[in-house]
Order: sequence, then structure tokens, then C-alpha cells
Amino acid sequence: MSLWSLVVLAVGLAMDAAAVAASCGLATPELRARHFAAVAVYFGGFQAFMPLLGFWLGSRIGAVIEAWDHWIAFTLLGGIGVKMIFEGVRAAGAEAQTRDVFTPRMLTTLAIATSVDAFAVGITLPMLNAPLALSLATIGIITAALSAIGLSIGRRFGARAGRRLDAFGGVVLVLFGTKILIEHL
Repeated sequence: MSLWSLVVLAVGLAMDAAAVAASCGLATPELRARHFAAVAVYFGGFQAFMPLLGFWLGSRIGAVIEAWDHWIAFTLLGGIGVKMIFEGVRAAGAEAQTRDVFTPRMLTTLAIATSVDAFAVGITLPMLNAPLALSLATIGIITAALSAIGLSIGRRFGARAGRRLDAFGGVVLVLFGTKILIEHL
């Protein structure tokens, strides 16, 4: 897997976290440095940790399913991407939250919810011969940065941008899964 492909994958994975961060920004009357740090650490950290779990599982069963790896990657990435697109479109009319979204419990819940797709992607990483440390670092850093940007966008421009980021992330994942399938056929 090339570095460019890894960056594209990381951006696609980060879009749901950035969209949720944008919603957090919308729900907050005033953003402080601690808000940016919390969003970056929670979302970036979980997005980096969950592929590690998926990578571990994928490396254990990878040899058994090597002949099907491109179909599995296509199905997982495509399915996650389509789900993100539908969620982004469906949630376009949702109202902003009014409670404190920066509590540890709330941020943990949001970070887990936005990183489930990263777990599924982690399963495919061994099949793609992706370097583990570089993959985790790239996914975590890009998610942290885009989540902080999403937080700012949410505060400045409202939830509409956040919903578009989620749908855009889904499109990126579908395209990436299609690229993998085409390369292996």
C-alpha cells in the first residue's frame, strides 16, 4: 500500500469524526483550546487504536482468506462508505445538541461510535501489506487534525458542513474499496 493510498484512506476514515466534531462545535457557544485538544486526542486516539485491533484480527486469519482479500476489502470499505453516505444524508435535518459534549464520557462514546469503521478497515490492512505503525500514525494524526478543523467549522458554519463531511468520507471509502478491487482483478 502506497503512502498516498494510506493518506486517502485515513482522510476517508476521518470524515465521520470530523462531522461529529463539527456537530460538537455547533453545540458549543465558545470554543477553547481544551476543546480542540480533547477532540483531537479522543477522536485521533480511537481512530488509531481501533485499526490496531482490526489489524491483529486480520493478521491471524489473513492467510486463510488471501484469495478473497480484495473482495473482502471492497465489501468492508464499500459497505462502510455507503453507510456513511446514508447517515450523512439522513442526518442533514438533525438538530444540534444542547448538552455539554466535552465530558470524558460523551467524548469516549462519540469516539467509539466514529471509530468502528476504523476497526473494520484494520482487518483489511494485513491483506494490503500496509505497514502497521505508519498506518496507525497516519490514521490517528489525520483524524486528530481533521476533527479539530471540523470543530472549528461546526462553530463557524453550522451542522451542514459536518453532514457533508460525513457523506464525503463515505464516498472516499467506496472509491478506495473499488480501487482495491480493480487492482486485484
